[in-house]
Amino acid sequence: MTTSQTRTVTCLGLAQTLAWASSYYLPAMLAASMARDLGVSVSLIFAAFSAALVVSAVLGPIAGKAIDRYGGRRVLMLNSLVFALALTGIACAQGPTGLFLAWGVLGVAMAAGLYEAAFASLVHLYGQRSRSAITGITLMAGFASTIGWPLSAWLELQWGWRSACLTWAALHLLLGLPLYGQLARTPDDEPEKIAPLLTDPASPGAASTGPVAAALPVTNTPTSATRSAVLLALVFAITWFISTAMAAHLPRLLQAQGVPLTAALVLAGLVGPAQVAGRLLEYGLLRQVHPVVSARVAGAMHSLGALAFLLLGVPAGAAFTLLHGAGNGVLTIAKGTLPLVLFGAKDYGLRQGLLMVPARFAQALSPYLFGLAIDRFGGGALWFSAALGLIGFAALMLLPGPGVARARTSPA
Repeated sequence: MTTSQTRTVTCLGLAQTLAWASSYYLPAMLAASMARDLGVSVSLIFAAFSAALVVSAVLGPIAGKAIDRYGGRRVLMLNSLVFALALTGIACAQGPTGLFLAWGVLGVAMAAGLYEAAFASLVHLYGQRSRSAITGITLMAGFASTIGWPLSAWLELQWGWRSACLTWAALHLLLGLPLYGQLARTPDDEPEKIAPLLTDPASPGAASTGPVAAALPVTNTPTSATRSAVLLALVFAITWFISTAMAAHLPRLLQAQGVPLTAALVLAGLVGPAQVAGRLLEYGLLRQVHPVVSARVAGAMHSLGALAFLLLGVPAGAAFTLLHGAGNGVLTIAKGTLPLVLFGAKDYGLRQGLLMVPARFAQALSPYLFGLAIDRFGGGALWFSAALGLIGFAALMLLPGPGVARARTSPA
C-alpha cells in the first residue's frame, strides 16, 4: 500500500474500532444496568438492539448509494454526529419509548458507519485495488470487542451506564469525526478507469494490479449477475447469523457440550485472536489466492469445527472455537472483496447495501432463534449451525471461480 492508503486504512480502522465498540458490542456490557435502572427486562434492551439492526438493514442500501455518489468522507463525518446523537439519546432515555427511539437512531448510524460503509469508502477511492486496504481495516477493528467490552464495563462501574454512553458519544466527536476528516476527498482514479480487467491473470495488465484486478466480473450477463447476487446474499446472511449466534451464546453452548465454565470462558476467548489470525493469513498467504477460493476455505471452517466438537466431544472444543474464529475472520473480509471481484467497482456501495439486507435481518433474529435451539437441544444446537455453514459453503462453491472467469471472457 502507498503512504496515502496506509493513512486511510489507519484512520478508517481506528474509527471502525470506535464504531463497533460503541454499537454492536455495547449492550453486552450495559444491558443489565440499563434494564435495572429503567425498570424493564434485559430482553427488552436486546429487543431495542435488534430493532436497531433492522433499521440498519433497511437504510444500508441508501447509505451505500450516498457513498457511491459523495464518497466516504462526507457521509462518515456526518455519521459521527449521528452516532453521538444516538448515544446521547440512549444515555438520556427515561423509559422504553425513549430507549427504542434512541436505539433507532443508532440503527441509522450503524447503517452508514460499520464495515459496509468503510468498504464502500475504500472502493470509491481505490476501486479494484482495495483488497489489502479492506483486510487492514478488519485487522484493526477486530479488536473492537477486546477494547470495547472492558472500557464499557469500567466506565459503567465508575460512573454508571449513562456516563458510559455519553463517553462513547464524546469519543465520536473528539476522535471519530477528526479521523474521518483525514480521508481523501476524491478517488485516486475515476472508477471507470479502474474497472475489472478482462484479462488473464497471467497477462501483464493483470499482474500490475495484483490478484484482485485479475479476478474478473464473471457475472457478465443479467442472469448470471442475479444468480451470483442471490448466492452472495445467502452466504452473507448465513455468515452473520452464525457469527452473531456464537457471539451471543458461545460460552453457554460450550457448557451445554460438557465444557466446564472456566474452560468455556477460556475457549470462547480464543475466537477473537483466531479471527485476527485468519485476517493476517488473508493479508499474507491468501492475498495471492482468488478471493472466491479463500472464501470457500473459510466457509467450511465453522462446520468442520462443529462436527469435530459434536463427534469427539470436549477434547475438540479448542479446535471448534479456533476454526470458527479463523473462518469468521476471513469471511468478514470476503463481505468486502467478493462483491468487488464479481461485480466491479461501479455502484459498489449500493450493491453492498442491498446484499447485506438479508444478513442484517438474520443478525437481528439470530440471538433469539439460536437461544431457543440451545434451550431445546442443548449442545445439539451445533448441528443446526453446522448445517447452515454447509449450505453457505455450497453456495460459495456455486459462485464462479477464477477458471470460470477466464473461460467466460475468452474469445468464442
